[in-house]
Amino acid sequence: MAVLAAPEETREGAKVYGYGADGTLTVLREGVNEMICIGDDPDKEGLNVACYQKELEPFMERGRELKKEGKSFREIFDTREEEVKEGILKMPDNGATLYVFSTDEKNVNWSNGEVENGHFRYVVYIPYATQESTGLPLKPEAPGMPWIMDPGTHRAHIMITPPKE
Repeated sequence: MAVLAAPEETREGAKVYGYGADGTLTVLREGVNEMICIGDDPDKEGLNVACYQKELEPFMERGRELKKEGKSFREIFDTREEEVKEGILKMPDNGATLYVFSTDEKNVNWSNGEVENGHFRYVVYIPYATQESTGLPLKPEAPGMPWIMDPGTHRAHIMITPPKE
């Protein structure tokens, strides 16, 4: 189910992480392409899976490490920002995309993997981009309209959330 977030042509070759019985993130399948997928956290309601380009892995992995240390969102943000500025943590040079697929618990048949009423969200990381450099607004002004979040930071990204049908 983790690969449901990925573009269809990349699903078969994606690296897949899942959660072990102890809650530890574990590699379930090695990948052969540019996509990495994270399975659903069984300790959370509903289905929420994500896939991203492998160039984002250092950023994502560092976030997981800091979260495991008990750091808050702000501490994780600030630590990664500092590490990127110092050249310790590498962000993609040309942007990279995160795909998220989710739905409510009632829409998932966990025994056969069938999902109904799922919806996507897309995040395109473009470090240090701004409203001025992209022409994007700071909030969506119409349903599904792209906008820039965290502009001017290492975590600047274009958010695209298509309307739920």
